[in-house]
Amino acid sequence: MISDERTAYPADLPHISSEKQITLALAGQPNVGKSTVFNMLTGLTQHVGNWPGKTVEMKVGTCHHNGMTVHIVDLPGTYSLTANSLEERIARDFIVKEKPDVVIVIANAAALERNLYLLAELLCLPAPVVLALNMMDVAEQQGIRIEPYVLEAALRLPVVSMTARKNQGLWELMEAVDRLIHDHDNFKPSRPRIREDHQRVLEELQGLVSGQVPRPYTENWIAMKLLEGDAEITRMMRSQLSPGRWESVHAILNRHEDAILAVAGGRYEWIGRMMRAAVVYPPKGQIVLTDRLDRIATHPFWGFVMLMGIFGLIFWLTYTLASPFQAWLDAVGVTGAAKWLSFVLADTPSWVGSLLVDGVLAGAGTVLTLLPILVVFFALLGLLEDTGYLARAAYIMDRFLRPMGLHGKSCLTLCMGFGCNVPAVLGARVIEAERGRLLTILLTPLVPCAARLTVLTFLTSIFFPQNAALVSLSLVTLNLLVLAVIGVLANRFLFKGERMAFIMELPLYHVPNLRTIVLSIWHRILPFLRLAGTLILIVSVLIWIMAVIPGPGLENSLLSGLGQLLAPVGQLMGLDWRMLVALLSSFLAKENTIATLGVLFRGGQTEMSLEQALAGNLSPAPALAFLVVQMLFVPCIATVAAIHRETGSLRLTVFSVVYLFVISFGFGVAVYHSAVLLNLQP
Repeated sequence: MISDERTAYPADLPHISSEKQITLALAGQPNVGKSTVFNMLTGLTQHVGNWPGKTVEMKVGTCHHNGMTVHIVDLPGTYSLTANSLEERIARDFIVKEKPDVVIVIANAAALERNLYLLAELLCLPAPVVLALNMMDVAEQQGIRIEPYVLEAALRLPVVSMTARKNQGLWELMEAVDRLIHDHDNFKPSRPRIREDHQRVLEELQGLVSGQVPRPYTENWIAMKLLEGDAEITRMMRSQLSPGRWESVHAILNRHEDAILAVAGGRYEWIGRMMRAAVVYPPKGQIVLTDRLDRIATHPFWGFVMLMGIFGLIFWLTYTLASPFQAWLDAVGVTGAAKWLSFVLADTPSWVGSLLVDGVLAGAGTVLTLLPILVVFFALLGLLEDTGYLARAAYIMDRFLRPMGLHGKSCLTLCMGFGCNVPAVLGARVIEAERGRLLTILLTPLVPCAARLTVLTFLTSIFFPQNAALVSLSLVTLNLLVLAVIGVLANRFLFKGERMAFIMELPLYHVPNLRTIVLSIWHRILPFLRLAGTLILIVSVLIWIMAVIPGPGLENSLLSGLGQLLAPVGQLMGLDWRMLVALLSSFLAKENTIATLGVLFRGGQTEMSLEQALAGNLSPAPALAFLVVQMLFVPCIATVAAIHRETGSLRLTVFSVVYLFVISFGFGVAVYHSAVLLNLQP
């Protein structure tokens, strides 16, 4: 049963104060279907934000089961709980310090051995655990047979088989949680032990830290982390212990620098015992569907061709499917509403009708007609994400990022920029190397976000109706090429050609889930609707005010005066001042380009659509130049603020704005004159 939305941070979630309130934590490696489980359990009750004091995204949701209100926290995907990255620290700190009532470990049943390593670490923490074997259908397709009851007996903890995307096993999962909540004292799982040759070393360390371990940590866990070389725990215990006792600890660690192998070896021995008991693999050499598809999808040449083809198909489908609905919304929602308002407000002061018709409707109203384009685009993006292809796209793009010295986390962070540049900039914090983090932040604004792609989709269908998909794909490719060139130059001259290793696990392909895709569309569309009802609406009204005062007429307005100052720059690209004003308004939000164009070109013309007004005012050469500048222009103010927050440098933030300003107008002028020479036709 779905409950109302909750906006608390994890630290504010209630612990079990009665049988009706519990807190669950979802843990798991990336690409195991954790988000699908979370979406299925919480539905529309989710709240997305940042962990307190961190920039890694957090999700909190609520559901009801057997009379209990269940608060679910989706922990960041992580391969281990050693504090090598921000995600790992967040996951383990939440489990250790916030003490969720149950931790649900989501494991990919088709890659169970790798997933059990995280379980082995979690069992050393003070929290009851349920193991959810997700993607059982994928495991069966791979010829892998798992006996959940045998595995449960071996692990001595609840094990549930499920296929979350088909809504199978979720009820059984919550029943297992319910039983564990009511039988908490009998949770005595089989825990991995350190290899026998280092057992005495662990006990010696445990004796040295005895009585000195701060709550809520345990002495055994601290001793194990010291042997693993965990930097965060080592720093904490060095400050906690007396100098003499720390010297003893340090001497042991120096004598046993290979102890991390003993810790990992003990865990892998434990995993091997669990796997032998419950898992049967297909004969070696059997080729599965994922292997066949990846021969093309990850090929150095054909993989890139496939990626470009998929991007082209996305743009073509977006135009084909969304354009009729966008035109209908414009005709009914904007033009129709404008006529009705003009009639209803005929007896009111003229400025009232002009504000609502020429300001609100022509501006924010026109932006709302972009909704079908966004829905189709996000649906296609969600489809690629849910099938597992987006990880392949990041893998292919890594080949282009290697000359910049960037690694896999930079690839994934930059790919996030296609949704929105702000979380992509914030997500760069998970990149350990300072050099790689700063370079990723500087390059992120060149990744065209969904807002820019929506403006591009809308305008190319007006300026180049016969070749809209091709023009859009070409402009996106231009952005990526500029990103690559700047990255190579920056890496060579600013960061001296340093390189970092790249490791990425590719998930198995699987059939997408309709509900997961619909929920992803909704959560991506909701911020757009909020933006249209707030910032874009305010900007539309401000543009209208500047367009009517002191008057009379647009040519005598304050906005025209501002535009005339920009006219010399526009003349280099064949653009009049109105186009430049629209471009500058995109600094607040990229969708403001459409809102401003609506006010400036459509104001006072209720019979004419924005498409008709623009098509009659711009020839192909300046239109293409405008699109080029729009795609490469300075990012929105929210992205600039994120850059300043993450770099902590005003100089670097100003540099990021200036270099994009210079590049965008430089390319715009070059493209305009090239198009004139080639006599470009729409």
